[in-house]
Amino acid sequence: MKQPCLTPLSAPAWEARGALAGERPRLLVSTDIGGFDPDDFQSLVHLLLYADVLDIEGLLSSPPGPGRAEHLLETLEAYARDYSALRSHADYPAPEILRGLVCQGAIYAQAGDIPGPPSPGARWIIERAHAADPAGRPLHVLAWGSLTDVAQAVHADGAIKPRIRLYSIGSWNTEHGDPRARAYLFARHPDLWWIENDSTFRGMYVGGEQGDDLGNLTFPGEHVRHAGALGAFFLEKKADIKMGDTPSVLYFLRGDFSDPATPHWGGRFVVPFPERPTYWHDDPAPELAEGPHRGARTVNIHRTAYLRDWQARQRRAVLS
Repeated sequence: MKQPCLTPLSAPAWEARGALAGERPRLLVSTDIGGFDPDDFQSLVHLLLYADVLDIEGLLSSPPGPGRAEHLLETLEAYARDYSALRSHADYPAPEILRGLVCQGAIYAQAGDIPGPPSPGARWIIERAHAADPAGRPLHVLAWGSLTDVAQAVHADGAIKPRIRLYSIGSWNTEHGDPRARAYLFARHPDLWWIENDSTFRGMYVGGEQGDDLGNLTFPGEHVRHAGALGAFFLEKKADIKMGDTPSVLYFLRGDFSDPATPHWGGRFVVPFPERPTYWHDDPAPELAEGPHRGARTVNIHRTAYLRDWQARQRRAVLS
């Protein structure tokens, strides 16, 4: 018998919610791009293909490690080469606008229990959090690497907490990035709106429909490699789908991104601690696990839909 919780949303419900249905979230991405794992380059390429339906307000380099802002700019160079093609399909932001959103975050991990002075990246989080928005939309901070800059920003200006919503990709990033920053946020700020995705994200590349051209290696080879400068750049950095940070983007494309407990392309989450009603984590239900990865099936159940949508987006990078 099919599990009801694994049944994709009906077509009318999908059409009604998310950025692909016209709901534009404000996003700021903090990434360790250029660091130890090339998949951040892949996730940034994917994000840029959807830049026409998202309000991107910051692209922060937040190692600690070898990654730097120059790696964000490197990806934007590929975007610039495809801009004319992309712009012929939709209202994509000009490359110079996106370059103006690039900022270097903290280079070193938090040294003690309390965050240090805010980096330029942390100051940019604060500035964008306080920016007036006519619709009153919160600033969604997508943390693909360490939480150093987020911790610095919250510590320096606690007034931003009701203005931001955090979606962090944890696991390796927490253990090897900046565990002190994560511990600070968790212990000192229980009222922070926070999706902490420690294993659900693995549904991006583990499980789901991977037959024929939908495999982790076959899909990029057939649908990405020859599709514009962004496609070539994607394959240059890594030939197969990893993109462990991409579920944080998929979350906003399909589904009600104000409610993490409902289905999204980027996962469905639960509140593990009743005393922390704005903290969500991986769903521990056994039927939602993919092997040892809790919640991963809440992403890979939608694999065909989000890969086919990406395939169509990638074609935009090719001048007709």
